Amino acid sequence: MPTLTPMRFTPNEIAEAVGIYASNPAYCRGSGEYDPERIAPEQVEADLREEAGGDGGHVLLARDTEGRAVGLVCLLDRHPKDGYPWIGLLMVHGDRRRRGVGRLVVAAVEERFRRQGRDGLRIAVLENNPSASAFWSSLGWREIDRRRDIQLGRPCIVMHKPLT
Repeated sequence: MPTLTPMRFTPNEIAEAVGIYASNPAYCRGSGEYDPERIAPEQVEADLREEAGGDGGHVLLARDTEGRAVGLVCLLDRHPKDGYPWIGLLMVHGDRRRRGVGRLVVAAVEERFRRQGRDGLRIAVLENNPSASAFWSSLGWREIDRRRDIQLGRPCIVMHKPLT
């Protein structure tokens, strides 16, 4: 089971996060936010600080038993429009994909919110990322809406998972 620890934004953690992004070139291309050939540490840091800096925002690094960063997850405790907690981003290091890391991280996040008494959790998945939609569906999440994201206007599938 990976451990989830709050990102402190040390130079080493920024480098680990850049490595996670760089190991996912298809996501970088599909999201339109990053050039997979040139992941700028300053951009990754700024984006993750923005995620962590909002009210109830968290960036957590997932580490394996040897302490290596194997993924990251951005969380929002309470969305201002619907009141649900949201996963803003889940990214598993490319070398660790399809090994159950993402499932374990999601299970830990679900349990975190379940312990807080929350009854559901949401995520928006880019429509151009069918493997992500399939991943979330395999974990029991269901589509509840389609809309464009606020940041860049990209078409998204909003998914929900009851936690009760």
